[in-house]
Amino acid sequence: MQVKPLNKYLQKYVVKRNLARKFEKQLRILVENLSYPSLNLELLEPKDAGRYSFRIDKKYRAIFIFTKPDEIEIVDINPHYE
Repeated sequence: MQVKPLNKYLQKYVVKRNLARKFEKQLRILVENLSYPSLNLELLEPKDAGRYSFRIDKKYRAIFIFTKPDEIEIVDINPHYE
């Protein structure tokens, strides 16, 4: 699976909150195995929008979409349940 590069805003967000290492680790796991337990992968409501989230750590989650069957784009990173 391919991952589109993060936009500049999200890059800054990750660095500012000291999430870079955790984010990269979880992203590697996501690319290798979507159903890996520590990701806590969720299909977000409304389900027909096709937005998913995975856990970066206990506080932060990354929101992504499939842009192609084998390509994802991270569209947001935020505190869990915001």
